[in-house]
Amino acid sequence: MYSLAFSVLFVGFFLLTLILRFWLANRHVRHVLAHRAQVPAEFASSIPLAAHQKAADYTVVKTKLGLVALLFSSAVLIGFTLMGGLQWLAVTLAPITGPGMTYQIGLLVAFAVISGLLDLPFDYYRQFVLEQRFGFNKMTIKLWLADMAKGVLIGAAIGLPLIWIVLTLMEKTGALWWLYAWLVWSGFQLLMMVLFPTVIAPLFNKFTPLADDSLKSRIEGLMQRVGFASKGLFVMDGSKRSAHGNAYFSGFGANKRIVFFDTLLARLAPQEIEAVLAHELGHFKLKHIVKRIAVMFAVSLGFLALLGYLKTQTWFYQGLGVDPLFASDAMALILFMLVLPVFTFVLSPLTSITSRKHEFEADAFAATHTDARDLVSALVKMYEDNASTLTPDPLHSAFYDSHPPATVRIRHLNLAAQ
Repeated sequence: MYSLAFSVLFVGFFLLTLILRFWLANRHVRHVLAHRAQVPAEFASSIPLAAHQKAADYTVVKTKLGLVALLFSSAVLIGFTLMGGLQWLAVTLAPITGPGMTYQIGLLVAFAVISGLLDLPFDYYRQFVLEQRFGFNKMTIKLWLADMAKGVLIGAAIGLPLIWIVLTLMEKTGALWWLYAWLVWSGFQLLMMVLFPTVIAPLFNKFTPLADDSLKSRIEGLMQRVGFASKGLFVMDGSKRSAHGNAYFSGFGANKRIVFFDTLLARLAPQEIEAVLAHELGHFKLKHIVKRIAVMFAVSLGFLALLGYLKTQTWFYQGLGVDPLFASDAMALILFMLVLPVFTFVLSPLTSITSRKHEFEADAFAATHTDARDLVSALVKMYEDNASTLTPDPLHSAFYDSHPPATVRIRHLNLAAQ
């Protein structure tokens, strides 16, 4: 009875999420196309109509590809759950691996491999067809395959020990396993923040110290004004993969470093680069990063506690197409990862609202420590170069976008510049 009720609840949320995402995407496409013929007044003097139309076309194509991917992933989700895909995988794997930890890790690895292979055609199309069509792809097939191989090896080297620890905790530490697993996971996340900039990222990209002494002096002056200590200023060879540009800082504690894409440095003037960096430093100084980490840890604790309850319930497995005879810690993890987005998608605007609030605050911080007009001109160039639509559908933007719409953001900055 409970399993049937859970199946109905799952299907209901699944259909609600699917319909809502399709409706939002169709709204977005119609809205972007309806405003394709004219550049918004705020950008009329700075962005050519051809660039505005390129952004509109890029957005529409990406959104339509997203819908195809959504249909496919939805079919895969139902295939894995209600149609018995995970049940079949468990039955097939059990005689090969035998019982115990080998079986559980094998189940997680097999699921990850199958999922990755199913996603591969979309990854390829996105990189070598869509991005190529709009002039953004700089990646070769060889580099794409090399990145994939590195990602798999690093994922295995890091992920397999972590999986073993979590599964061991689930098996041996009793009803409060989720608390111990959360402590391990939180420690792991903090460790990755320290190791990623200096150990993992250099395996994929080349980082060279910023050589422009004039720009370096300007940036060091900004960091001194705002009280930000960094381990160094670096340029990343992002142009070998994409024409998109950005700047960011990474690391944690004393390991923080500032990174500029080479594509960004080639496009922006020194004062614009300073303004963009001031925005990024605003996130740090206003403790947005710490707040996001705290929220992430709190939410993950809640979800792990929920999983701690669900993994003991037979209706959880039966309701998702798995015979309780094949219930295991690994199966519970897979099912939970699969269905959680179905039930939480409707909460997406809450995350977006908080993120956009932080973006406004970081813009205001940048306008205080640099000229707001420099940030405006930098953003305009970045919108144009990245083919970011200037006319997103407001409701679609409210659900998905971590940054405010371009017109709203520029309007706020122009007021700050007065």
